[in-house]
Amino acid sequence: MGMISGWKPNPSAPLWDAATRNEPIGPYFTEIELQHILQNGPTCVPTTLAMIANTTGANVGPDDFKPIINSQSPHSWSKALEPYGLQLAYCNQDLRRLEYYIDELIAYDDLFLVSFYSVDPPSDPDSNGKLCTSHIVTLHRNKIYDTAKRGFFSVSNAKLYSRLDRQSKRIFRVVPFGHPRSV
Repeated sequence: MGMISGWKPNPSAPLWDAATRNEPIGPYFTEIELQHILQNGPTCVPTTLAMIANTTGANVGPDDFKPIINSQSPHSWSKALEPYGLQLAYCNQDLRRLEYYIDELIAYDDLFLVSFYSVDPPSDPDSNGKLCTSHIVTLHRNKIYDTAKRGFFSVSNAKLYSRLDRQSKRIFRVVPFGHPRSV
């Protein structure tokens, strides 16, 4: 196989590629109102899922999600959101620090889950296969909801969020159930 004439690798991509024909483009969730839930222990994923599910009129908490998800399996998170008419879709991203993505995320004016490493990850995992701890927050429009923070610090202007210097692990867009890009 030879190289295609004139083709060059593209080192960058938008977080959310332009829609293909017949794909809904969003924003999908500009009108929802999130109510912060404080996590208890290392439960950022089930707490975040409960916070998002409750925007649909549900009355669920983190304990409702713990038995049905794996904290390291985004597919299980997306499946757990299905009964609430929601799913997750992967966004293009790499290990860049959140500060390099935040303006683009805000410009989509929608609902995202943003996961990041708590410390700079080492080049190799430890003897158990773990890189380091991570955390997940919810970005809605221009606000970040952090389930690990209390009171005034639990919701912040996304551009002023205290952990924008962290390296991204995963970024998901929350999409309506059945969206063609859902996980």
